[in-house]
Amino acid sequence: MKKSIIILLIIYAFLPPKNTDAQNTFDTEKTDVLIKNFCNITNASQWNLIKTIKLNFCTYHPQGLVKIGDFFYLSSVEKIIPPEKFEMPQNGYDRSTGTGTGYLFKFNNTGDLISQITLGDSIIHHPGGIDFDGERIWVPVAEYRPNSSSIIYRIDPNTLESEKLFGFNDHIGALACDKYNNTLIGVSWGSRKFYIWEIGCFREPAKLERENENTIPKYKMKLNGNFYIDYQDCHYAGSCYLICGGLKKYSIEGLGKFAFGGLDLIDLKSYVPIHQIPINLHISPELVLANNPFYFEKIEDQLRFYFIPEDNESQIYIYDVIN
Repeated sequence: MKKSIIILLIIYAFLPPKNTDAQNTFDTEKTDVLIKNFCNITNASQWNLIKTIKLNFCTYHPQGLVKIGDFFYLSSVEKIIPPEKFEMPQNGYDRSTGTGTGYLFKFNNTGDLISQITLGDSIIHHPGGIDFDGERIWVPVAEYRPNSSSIIYRIDPNTLESEKLFGFNDHIGALACDKYNNTLIGVSWGSRKFYIWEIGCFREPAKLERENENTIPKYKMKLNGNFYIDYQDCHYAGSCYLICGGLKKYSIEGLGKFAFGGLDLIDLKSYVPIHQIPINLHISPELVLANNPFYFEKIEDQLRFYFIPEDNESQIYIYDVIN
């Protein structure tokens, strides 16, 4: 008990200060009910595990999750030869490329695999967090190392037909679609940067103003000032807000290593988190619930969250949050 209290105190010391200017932009009378429900979640809220679903296929290393109707879509990477750290950086990289295969799986609510596709190209084989724009699923696939390169895909959820939209000169670890501003948002390795592409991802079809498929759409970049977790999966939440989930691993002298997870509500006008929820729920002492993919939806008057923290032999852990 004493050790847990010490760890929580240390974690709260990592949390960034609240941005009062960003908070002033949040009008609870005008925003969606979903956002209100999220902002009502506190340390006193009760997380009720209502169901687990065993996935009846090898999931490899899950990355991103969306739920569309009765079906789930999961991005994942099969690590055949994991990247290896260099003693000294080589050509601007801190590790080798490794080898692997990127996947997007479609499965039903009993955990049975319906179909799958492979994504990527040679050393670009690491899918990241994914999002659904109401018509298509957006998936980034990157090299398995920071400061590298990525391919952005758009996929039909019915047929899993994929469309390669453009390449980008950084590791994109997650994508989300901003319906309010009609833009596409990506986060870099460790979510240290937000990239915002002006590509109209909510129009049908997406209009890319470019000369050819090798032209990068116009974009801007904003730094992420939040450091207590690295975002692994992000989803548009309505009313110009984004919910991002992830974790960070810490090593505390005398206490050992542990992982800590959380969910952040990001204001897309400032790209600052205005409501942060630490998730101190673990599948095992080494595995935090918020490890990689998550999804959320509103069920009646509360929020329901889906997590897939385990590799290879995975389950979906479904929680309702009671305020």
